[in-house]
Parts: sequence; C-alpha cells; structure tokens
Amino acid sequence: MPGDAEGGAISLIRKILPYTTAAAVIAVLYVVWVFTSRWVENRRMERESAAEQAAAEKPNPAIAAGGALKILNFYATKAVIAHGEETRLCYGVANAKAVRLDPPVERVWPSIARCFDVSPKRETRYTLTVEDERGHTESQSIVLRVK
Repeated sequence: MPGDAEGGAISLIRKILPYTTAAAVIAVLYVVWVFTSRWVENRRMERESAAEQAAAEKPNPAIAAGGALKILNFYATKAVIAHGEETRLCYGVANAKAVRLDPPVERVWPSIARCFDVSPKRETRYTLTVEDERGHTESQSIVLRVK
C-alpha cells in the first residue's frame, strides 16, 4: 500500500505537470512583456523629452530678428463679413514694450501670436501700433469690410 500512495502522488504530479508548466511559461511571458513595454515606453518618453529640450534651446525667430522692433503679422481671418458676423483679428509682434489697437476693441499686449473676435458694424480700419523700450514705433493697418 505504501507503493500505491507514492504511485498516486506521482500520477497526480504527472497529471498537473503540463498545466503548471503552461502556467509558468505564461507567467514568464507576462513578465517579459511587462519589462519590454516599460522599456519601450521609457525610450519613447526620453525621445520626446530630448525633442522638447531641443525645441526649447532653438532660437526664437521673433528674438532672432536682432532685437529689432517688428510686427510679425497682423490680419483678419475674413476681410469681408456680413453685418452682425464676427471675424478673428490676429497679430504677432517681436521686441515690443507696448501695443495699441485703434479703434480699441480688445485689450492688447506684446505677444508673438494672439487672436480675438471682432464684429464691426461698418467698414473699419484697424491700426496696430507697437513701441519698443527706446521709443521707436511701427504701425500696420488692415481694413475690414462689412456688407
């Protein structure tokens, strides 16, 4: 009878061995997958961080203009609008200390890129004037037509 107990235990081990082996292989594969996915994610984050750092170190085109006062852009998304319709007025300036908009419709300040909505009642000429620290000024105008 002692042989039967040992034979039964060995028989039981032989029956569950394929399942435990499969479970062990699955566990190892899962661990490998976790470590690999984390390694790939870390490499991706390192590349993104390096790209962000390189972009931050890249000279700003507005400042690279030699420190000169400049209106980079001043435009309306639609030059002609229907009565009661809105359009976006956008501007960008470099090396400015102060910015004025005539007629004043929105508070403006030195910015490389800024837009806001306007809704003139009739044809309006908007003039953007910028001033630097030395008192130099530059102006640019656009006309919005209302039909």
